[in-house]
Amino acid sequence: MNSKNVIRNETPNDVCAITEVTIAAFKTLELSNHTEQFIIEALRAAKALTVSLVAAMDGRVIGHIAFSPLTISDGTSNWYGLGPVSVLPAYQRQGIGKALIQEGLSRLKAMKAQGCCLVGHPDYYRKFGFTNPSDLGYEGAPPEFFFALPFDGQPPQGMVAFHEGFKADGRQEGADDA
Repeated sequence: MNSKNVIRNETPNDVCAITEVTIAAFKTLELSNHTEQFIIEALRAAKALTVSLVAAMDGRVIGHIAFSPLTISDGTSNWYGLGPVSVLPAYQRQGIGKALIQEGLSRLKAMKAQGCCLVGHPDYYRKFGFTNPSDLGYEGAPPEFFFALPFDGQPPQGMVAFHEGFKADGRQEGADDA
């Protein structure tokens, strides 16, 4: 990231750009169900975007990251889910995603959060300190793709449930499937 780039909180004016960035970032990703933009919309509608940051270059949104509350079956509270994180393809592999993740984690820590979980690529998230926890799981992905980062050194035990917004698929609730 250079001096023309800035990471800041999302604003209402960023919503359309965030959707466009998210669609573009996940368009060719085989592991994606291509519902990430709907997840962000559902989290926003539920007022569950605890931290929502954009990366902007010369005033144009080129990246986005979302953090939302999650629940853990052992009752541990104040943990958050990371994702989705998106960067326009032309700007990927330039440190923008890394900067968004680092800033987001820093903001969670400043809020006295206890930790963060995500589902993601094993080779990427380990460099931020995320590990595959042995006593903490998530039924929605293979264990090698589920990561946790406790901020106090001690991971909780049990099963994680991401916010309901992660089930969003772009179809309206109650719409006919016929």
